Amino acid sequence: MARTGVSEETDKEAAMEIKKQLRKLVKDIVEEEDYRVETAEEAMRALSSLKNLKSSKKSLSFKLDVPQEFRCPISGELMIDPVVLATGQTYDRPFIQRLLNEGSQICPQTKQVLAHTILTPNNLVRQMISQWCKDHGIESPKPVQDIGEEIVTSADRNYLNALLEKTSSSSLSDQKEAAKELRLLTKRSSSFRALFGESAEIIAQLLSPLSQGQVATHPELQEDLITTLLNLSIHDNNKRLVAENPLVIPLLIESLVFGTIQTKSNAAATFFTLSAIDSNNVVIGASGALKPLIDLLHEGHPLAMKDVATAMFRLCTDLENRGRAVNAGVVWVILKKIMDGVLVAELLAILAIISTIQKAIQDMCELGAVSCLVKIIRESNCERDKENCIVILYNICFSARSKLKEIKDEEMLNGTFSKLAQSGTSRAKRKAIGILERLNKTGTVTHCLREVVLSVFHF
Repeated sequence: MARTGVSEETDKEAAMEIKKQLRKLVKDIVEEEDYRVETAEEAMRALSSLKNLKSSKKSLSFKLDVPQEFRCPISGELMIDPVVLATGQTYDRPFIQRLLNEGSQICPQTKQVLAHTILTPNNLVRQMISQWCKDHGIESPKPVQDIGEEIVTSADRNYLNALLEKTSSSSLSDQKEAAKELRLLTKRSSSFRALFGESAEIIAQLLSPLSQGQVATHPELQEDLITTLLNLSIHDNNKRLVAENPLVIPLLIESLVFGTIQTKSNAAATFFTLSAIDSNNVVIGASGALKPLIDLLHEGHPLAMKDVATAMFRLCTDLENRGRAVNAGVVWVILKKIMDGVLVAELLAILAIISTIQKAIQDMCELGAVSCLVKIIRESNCERDKENCIVILYNICFSARSKLKEIKDEEMLNGTFSKLAQSGTSRAKRKAIGILERLNKTGTVTHCLREVVLSVFHF
């Protein structure tokens, strides 16, 4: 029998009253250095009351006959966030995680000792539960958003050590098996990624199968280990540790050149994640990584280009790296891709950031960048692309007098900069007006400048 509107309203009022009481209790606990035990007990009772109210609202859904395979073996209830344990059994995450947090290392169903405590999402079962709920007209259960950090157990450490021993084995099949498992575990589990930060020696053990100069001897093994490095570098506490290991950057650079396209792409992505730390950014640039990144960008493989472009942009936030990139020929590669309509937004962002380098301006002028950039401003619907174009043109305007006539002709013919000064982003407006003022001061343009400047609010 359905709950009446009156009872639902009563529950809502009760919940509001309990929450009001709970706020006061929590405030007392947080603000008083020596709070009373009774206060904490009252808060717990209030939380329990809220939980009971919430449960009563959901009770209707579970009057249906839930298939056994959708019930958690621990709670007996419809699973919210089904995950697979090391033994292959599926449980609801909050309930199995609670057992693991309490120190249990036994599978509740099989009674086997767990090889590790990593939980893998069971997406198939989750989809089946979602479809079952839809078919029966009830709301699909939402996964718990925050159940706390997965704890690291001694079993996890032992399992990691066993896998690392396999990577150091003389057996190629053992190395491949371990590398594949490490790739999967470091992708799925933040706690497993954190384990690598406990010792600097672990990274060296991980990479022991890869010999510098022969990194692509076994492409599948190389791909798994480089991807594991990428997974590890996502963890903030690992970024410095990974980059400072003397084996890492040379092997990543070599993997940009030799290996599967997935390996190359993941090596570029690893440089991107590592360069989030300024000191890593400097080290990566000084190591010679920019040239192979630019070469990979020039190759133009769709799978790798975005990772390369994002890595290039992050690395070029460092001034010295901008110079290195320009000297390595990045302007020619980027302009050719932009003219071909490839990855325009990402590459314009790189071009804008390196346009502070005089040699970059010279290269752009020689390669016909002005006509390409003004065409994008006229034709693009993307305000960010227009902004990056006008930033580059502004730097050209003030660094290359030889291009003033071409810029002036564009303004006289199409009013490109006047229009952008009135309708672009705030940054684009400032740069467009700067160009118009520059043209006015050199006597190359006279029409409507004063009116355009006055029309832009807060310049």
